[in-house]
Amino acid sequence: MTNHTVLVVDDDKEIRDGIEIYLKNEGLQVIQAKDGIGAIAALDEHEIHLILLDIMMPQMDGITATFKIREQRNIPIIMLSAKSEDTDKILGLQIGADDYVTKPFNPLELIARVKSQLRRYVTFGQFEEESDTVRVNGLVLDQEAKQVTVDGEPVRLTPIELKILSLLMIHAGRVFSIDEIYEKVWKEPSFNAENTVAVHIRKIREKIEINPKNPRYLKVVWGIGYKIEK
Repeated sequence: MTNHTVLVVDDDKEIRDGIEIYLKNEGLQVIQAKDGIGAIAALDEHEIHLILLDIMMPQMDGITATFKIREQRNIPIIMLSAKSEDTDKILGLQIGADDYVTKPFNPLELIARVKSQLRRYVTFGQFEEESDTVRVNGLVLDQEAKQVTVDGEPVRLTPIELKILSLLMIHAGRVFSIDEIYEKVWKEPSFNAENTVAVHIRKIREKIEINPKNPRYLKVVWGIGYKIEK
C-alpha cells in the first residue's frame, strides 16, 4: 500500500490528524482538506488514490463534493457519517460513494475498509476470462478498457458499479446472492450488506436500463439475489 495517497476531508482537524496517524502507520501518504472545496482543489494538485469524505461540512458538504468528484473521477470514496445521517449516507452511495463508515468509528475497521478499497482500485478489472469483451445482447463490457456500452452508447459507472456489473455479466444467467456479491466485490465478509448492495444495483439499473422498473438486463430473483439475463 506504500506510495498510495489518501485524501482525508473533514472540518474537524483533530479527526483529520487522528486518521492521518493511523494511515501513515500503514505506510500511506496523507493529504488533508477541511471541506469539499478544499478536496476538489487537492484532487487538481495531487495524485489521489482514495478519499475519506465527511458528510457534514461547511462551504461544501460531502454529498455535493461526491457529486462533483464523480463528474470526472472514479477514485474510491469512503464517506464518514454520524448515525443521524442515514438518509445522507444512502444518498451518498446513490451518487457514487463506494462505502461508508459511521462515526464514532473503530480505527481498525476504517483501515481495513481503506485497504480493501485500495486493493480493488489498484488491481481493478482483473477477471479470469478468456475474452476481454463480454456481450449480453446490447450490453457490452470491455474488460481491458473498463468500459460498458448499451446499444453502442457508453455508460459511466463508478468502480464498484462496474465491478458488480462485470461479475454478473461474466457469469450471465447465474444468480448471485447479496452476500456473494458483497464478498466477491468488496473482498470482505458480508454483514448487513443488503442496503449497500441494493443501492448500487439500483444505480446500475438507472444507467443501463431504458426502464429501470422493468429491467431488460439486471434482474432480481426474489428471495435469492440478482442476475444478468442472458
